[in-house]
Amino acid sequence: MPGTELFGIEEKKEINDVLETGILFRYNHDAQRNNIWKAREFEAEVKKITGAKFAHAVSSGSTAVACSLYAAGVGAGDEVIVPPFTYIASVEAVLFAGALPVFAEIDESLCLSPEGIRAAITPKTKAIMLVHMCGGMAKLDEILKICKEHNLTLIEDAGQAFGASYKGTSVGLFGKTGCYSFDFFKIATCGEGGVMVTNDEQCYKYADSYSDHGHDHVGNNRGMENHPVLGFNYRIGEINAAIGLAQTRKVPYIREKNREYKKLLTTELSKIAGVGFSTLADPAGDSATFLNILLPDTETAKRVVDEFNKAGVGGFNYWFTNMYHFINQWNHLRDLKSAAKLPIHVLGAPQDYNNLNLPKSQETVGRLISFGIRCTWKEEEVKALAHKIGGCIKNALATVPA
Repeated sequence: MPGTELFGIEEKKEINDVLETGILFRYNHDAQRNNIWKAREFEAEVKKITGAKFAHAVSSGSTAVACSLYAAGVGAGDEVIVPPFTYIASVEAVLFAGALPVFAEIDESLCLSPEGIRAAITPKTKAIMLVHMCGGMAKLDEILKICKEHNLTLIEDAGQAFGASYKGTSVGLFGKTGCYSFDFFKIATCGEGGVMVTNDEQCYKYADSYSDHGHDHVGNNRGMENHPVLGFNYRIGEINAAIGLAQTRKVPYIREKNREYKKLLTTELSKIAGVGFSTLADPAGDSATFLNILLPDTETAKRVVDEFNKAGVGGFNYWFTNMYHFINQWNHLRDLKSAAKLPIHVLGAPQDYNNLNLPKSQETVGRLISFGIRCTWKEEEVKALAHKIGGCIKNALATVPA
């Protein structure tokens, strides 16, 4: 993934700024830190990239999702519509907020479909956890219309889509709250880190307090701060924020190279009969971190992956491998395995997770193969990769199962 590729003097400079002060904690210690506030600078850079009014950096993309739910007012007993295709943190955060996940269908955008959302709404539905998967974006106009019709809160998990936009607005800013991941495998990385964004000042204040044991961060004496809400420790450290700061400044360049190489790959592979691609509600807003190929059916996808393995070509399918991004791999969720009783033990699961009927999601993910785009490729490498991918697909399509 791009964020892991571009480490250099910029990241070292930001880290050394922190080490020279010795202040690794993001709050207070004003006199000793020599005006070095990397978490604040990181948040400012995220606001610059996205256009968000407020940004709050935390320890991971997962905790950013947790803060987003809390700040949006999602809690005990609320039903939240979630996709079956996402990193499981999106669903875990709903459960740990005391809410109940309700799975709905995705479409070829790889995100929740408007039709799937409509079919999953009940009188108990409070919110939609809209995950913008694989660098693209959902059908936001239609989904926003549904939210308005049913008075639902929209929360955006744009963990994989930092740098993506829809009609000129960054994904993550259409809902009440949104969030991004900056882990080791994203377009920009902190190593571990995440950011919650919002245009609602009260939501920002809630997240700011919730992520630090309820501190209100008013004044510069930590021991004397008020605690307006209960919270927990989701703080980001200054070194992680320093890395994220340097990385985020590189996103415009990374995104430009991603788009260039994805276009080259797409142009070449679209010449092969039987090859399709995931849909984009706004192609101009693609972060282009992934090339998402859709094949005719699941069996063909499996044969293509086998050909990739023989040829030493990357690419991964989420349906029959343990990628942990699809409900087929979530046995622990389906069986409600946890050390403590989750809300569904008390309130009752809104669905039978072992017998979900999600045929569109199964069909779509079954024939999906994704490739991570690398901004450090050279054009000749991309052309060679396109040739290899195309050859593998042609071999698989020519193979007639016995």
